[in-house]
Amino acid sequence: MKHIKLYISYILFIICSCTLYGQQSDAIETEGQIKNEAFFYIRGLVKEEESSEAIKDVNVEINGGAYTSSNGAGEFRVRAKIGDELIISHKDFETIYYTVKSDERITVNVLPKTSYSSSKLFKRTQNNSFNNLIDSALVYKKKSANKSIQFVTESIKKSESVKQNAEAFEVLADIYMHWKQYDLAVSNYRISLNSYNSNEVKLKLGEAYMLNSNYQESVSVLEELNQKELSNYQLVELNEGLGDVFYKMKDYTKSVASYNKGLSIAQKHLIAPKVTDLNSKIAQSFDASGSTDKAKKYYSNSLDLATQENKTRAIKEKVKVADFNNSNRNFDDEIRLRQEAILDIKDIEKDSIIDIESSYTIQKQNYKIGNALYMQKNYAEAIPYLEKSIVEAGEREDLVVEKDANRKLSEVFEESGDYESARKTYDEYIKSVEALFVKKEQQITQAARFNKSIAEKQNRITSLESDRELSESRYQLNQEQNKSQKIIIYSLIGGLLLLLFAAYLMYKYIKQQRLANNLLALKSLRSQMNPHFIFNALNSVNSFIATNDERTANKYLSDFSKLMRAVLENSEQDFIPLAKEVELLQLYTKLEHFRFQDKFDYNITVDEAINVEDYQIPPMLLQPYIENAVWHGLRYKEEKGQLDISITKKSKDEITITITDNGIGREKSKSLKTENQQKQNSKGMGNIKKRVAILNEMYKDKVDVFIDELYKGQTEGDIGTKVVVTLKRD
Repeated sequence: MKHIKLYISYILFIICSCTLYGQQSDAIETEGQIKNEAFFYIRGLVKEEESSEAIKDVNVEINGGAYTSSNGAGEFRVRAKIGDELIISHKDFETIYYTVKSDERITVNVLPKTSYSSSKLFKRTQNNSFNNLIDSALVYKKKSANKSIQFVTESIKKSESVKQNAEAFEVLADIYMHWKQYDLAVSNYRISLNSYNSNEVKLKLGEAYMLNSNYQESVSVLEELNQKELSNYQLVELNEGLGDVFYKMKDYTKSVASYNKGLSIAQKHLIAPKVTDLNSKIAQSFDASGSTDKAKKYYSNSLDLATQENKTRAIKEKVKVADFNNSNRNFDDEIRLRQEAILDIKDIEKDSIIDIESSYTIQKQNYKIGNALYMQKNYAEAIPYLEKSIVEAGEREDLVVEKDANRKLSEVFEESGDYESARKTYDEYIKSVEALFVKKEQQITQAARFNKSIAEKQNRITSLESDRELSESRYQLNQEQNKSQKIIIYSLIGGLLLLLFAAYLMYKYIKQQRLANNLLALKSLRSQMNPHFIFNALNSVNSFIATNDERTANKYLSDFSKLMRAVLENSEQDFIPLAKEVELLQLYTKLEHFRFQDKFDYNITVDEAINVEDYQIPPMLLQPYIENAVWHGLRYKEEKGQLDISITKKSKDEITITITDNGIGREKSKSLKTENQQKQNSKGMGNIKKRVAILNEMYKDKVDVFIDELYKGQTEGDIGTKVVVTLKRD
């Protein structure tokens, strides 16, 4: 029942996490986002060096990719990635070639042919504060949403035209797209289009509608685009976008038709990356519609093309095709592709780190290989892969894979008949679920704070856009209101900080009070134990005197005085060195043996590997257990008994103190006692338990005590008693 409740809670938290994180995408979206992360839009300006006059209709092309031209203001924008070659050509100047180094804005200065130099034609724009703010927002887009949005907010204040205003809101929408706030992205793309019409922004708006599950709106926006105004690359993006929307709508016939149209354009104009992507998406659509043979053909094409591109793209396609093979129970091909992907991932990880959220981690691939082998009932080979997956997931703190791999490994052990290993692995699975439960709870809290922060910033930006339409006097008034709002916010923050500080002081006070209470309780328990011990010892002296054994009584009193002095010296301390406690044990056991020589022999052994000076133990912790062994176990034994006290090493920082006697046992001893004796014994043991509990609370589980029968399960004869005390080193 406990496990069932845990699973239900875990599922509920996963659902909540997904809700708070915003819209999530399926396989197409994930692939698209991973693929698009390497790309960005370069913004630039082409002008003459001497006159600074803008040059329009300049051809701007990325080798083997996107194409555009400069507008009447000499401005252009083209999609590229670091390392691409930018080709700029026009009939009035020689063709210019430049390798893309970053996504910052560039200026192309056209010089006379005699002084032409490609390296001098490109420079970063430094003289425009609006452009600098937009560039800063793009730099922080993937690093910090708050900083990036703040730069956009400042750029809106610096905007001097409707076109700049449109660009600022487009960048803001791009930021929201990256952070999966698709509803806010839709709103800001629409604001941008209200200021300035752009086909590029309309394509982005169509994608944002799709990711926000507004499928009909997405189709309307994309189909209304004037295809004659689009570049070849944009035409491919248009048809790919329509295919993605139809796929989401489960209209696979239209999805394949749109993808094929885009593929034809990409093949005709040698846009290689899109050829690979579209072959893969066509295969995915055929697979979803049940046309497995057709899907297999296109996946074969996309896999060959991806392998020719680069290792990163090859890994993504191998994993995708492996998933396809898994769904069609083609496990041999799946395993082969995942093994190849693992080798490629290891090569990539030499230079970069793959995030655990990615589908392309080594631990995920090892887990899926193990799962495939499990489906083939090849348990012997499945186990090593699942174990590797668990180890790798643990090293990379990938709790999801660790959980899944532990559960699958438990199933493998169970199927193969190794029930003990299955049980142990299932226990590890439960631990992983609990850890993941805690992590998801933290992520939900973080996501809630993030969403709240984003909403506040979006409200502020929307307010700024409204302010632009007001008169200057109204604008100044709003500025004053904003200042007042800031004062209120800062006042609230200050008040919150004061409350937090007060809460901290209260927590500290409660903690100190609890410590004081624990110390008082310990002192009280020690004061109860010392008289109890003295009373028992004096009873022994009394018995010697009663039998007229004066010499033995004197000897006993001499040793007893030594013991009492040591006990009183240690009575105010929470812990004493183990060496002192051993001396006390030897002296006390010797005294008890004086009286009951005919009842038991004893032996005290300390492992030579233990340095008793390294360990601390509560004083008088072991004496009551020895006293019980003698008085309530060995004393009633018909023949001579044996008391053994041994101190052995358990681990590097732990030792075990074992007290065993072969006396009559706890149950039989209890039956021989009077009601008053039972209460006194119970009180002594109760004091010990309370002391251990308080000390463990104060010193983080330093001491552990376990009591059991020595000969457990024995029905006849003396069953004895065993006390095991585990002590940790500081």
